[in-house]
Amino acid sequence: MPVFEPNRDKMRQYFLTVWQKHQLKQALEPLEEIILDVILAHPEYHSQLQETFINKDYLPEMGETNPFLHLGLHIALYEQLSTNRPQGICSLYTELRPLYPDPHQLEHQIIDCLAESLWLAQRNNSAPDEQAYLRKVKALKKKAKKR
Repeated sequence: MPVFEPNRDKMRQYFLTVWQKHQLKQALEPLEEIILDVILAHPEYHSQLQETFINKDYLPEMGETNPFLHLGLHIALYEQLSTNRPQGICSLYTELRPLYPDPHQLEHQIIDCLAESLWLAQRNNSAPDEQAYLRKVKALKKKAKKR
């Protein structure tokens, strides 16, 4: 099952299955291990990894964060880093890494850029602008230096 299954409920079910397998101490496939690592790094979402949340709509205007989207963005970033797509993301990550003592904090900064790029693409009914995304990630250098 691909992580970015076009069916929202099936994708969410995949996260739930990984979480259940972990709790039952069942063996995980390599992709499931990556997903579990992301889940374990987000204890604030553990309570939402159950069937009752599979159909929930998360509304940003109500201050709600969609845990499934957030976890999926982390996984998307791992995929980008493993394939260097868009080209240049790996070198930018390497340049940014020393500026962020906590790698998870850096991931959050980058996935904010990714989420914005995906939102713009959806709003404009277009493919994501990879160069604009990379520019946003590159701008994180200046942001880190101001801290």
